[in-house]
Amino acid sequence: MTTDLGIPPVLDPADAKSVLLAAPRGYCAGVDRAVITVEKALDLYGAPVYVRKEIVHNKHVVATLQDRGAIFVEELDEVPAGATVVFSAHGVSPAVHAEAAERSLKTIDATCPLVTKVHHEAKRFAADDYDILLIGHAGHEEVEGTAGEAPEHIQLVESPADVAGIEVRDPAKVAWLSQTTLSVDETMATVRAIREKFPLLLDPPSDDICYATQNRQLAVKEIAQDADLVIVVGSRNSSNSVRLVEVALEAGAKASYLVDYAHEIDEAWLEGVTNVSVTSGASVPEELVEGVLAFLAERGYPDARAVQSAEESLIFALPPELRRDIRAAQQAAQVAANESAGQETR
Repeated sequence: MTTDLGIPPVLDPADAKSVLLAAPRGYCAGVDRAVITVEKALDLYGAPVYVRKEIVHNKHVVATLQDRGAIFVEELDEVPAGATVVFSAHGVSPAVHAEAAERSLKTIDATCPLVTKVHHEAKRFAADDYDILLIGHAGHEEVEGTAGEAPEHIQLVESPADVAGIEVRDPAKVAWLSQTTLSVDETMATVRAIREKFPLLLDPPSDDICYATQNRQLAVKEIAQDADLVIVVGSRNSSNSVRLVEVALEAGAKASYLVDYAHEIDEAWLEGVTNVSVTSGASVPEELVEGVLAFLAERGYPDARAVQSAEESLIFALPPELRRDIRAAQQAAQVAANESAGQETR
């Protein structure tokens, strides 16, 4: 249970225990779209539906979809020829699309539209013959997908420490892009280091760090300042969730930990703790946050007070191929219903 204050409350050090809850938190539009895509595909086509990589980086979400009949695979060679496969929210490279076509797989692309935007930017910069510096983490699915759009033009930059070793063909034709789930502050520190070396560095047409990542980092900064403890709900392979822990500590939290479930909270973390703040990564369902709040309530912490730092209303349409099949199924059902009604009247 929460009380929505709309503004950060002023905490009196003499107050009893308190819990602050970040807003916004949890599912973003891209994650919501991706999860619903798998659910609708299972409803429409029946199990199994294959998913390349984790649809989103959350242990609970993946397990729930597995229980419904989704089969998660690392690569397409694990998918039977002709089967249905969903591409995760993190995106895939053109080579993966080509492999799926070669194997006659029915594909549904659940790539977040904000990641798709970065892919388009990579192709545009490459078409203009720029060297592209992609800020991100090696091995992350999103980075692999973006780099695959123009592998001959893209170099990965993980931190400012990598900048000294960057070599380009023409210092006047260098652009940067980034993984969408990074820390805003960390990314801009890397951009500043790149610009010191390449003053003519070209920015992407809009910030690549997605709105949801920025909003959740802003929210955790507000609730972390006076917190003895910040609990971030999210999985360890979720880049944006891991970043929230780091941002909380940088903002002044005395301690911050990442948990998938309430039962992972160590009782020792609460010793001597008065002010607890709670948030969740962009791929985390709200029920997991509610579990943490219930855990705290059982240990004497009051109902959480929500701190609203931004409003989110963005909704993404489902992938066009899925919408097409849903419409076809609805039309077929309507035709069958009409025929049945006609037979009953004869």
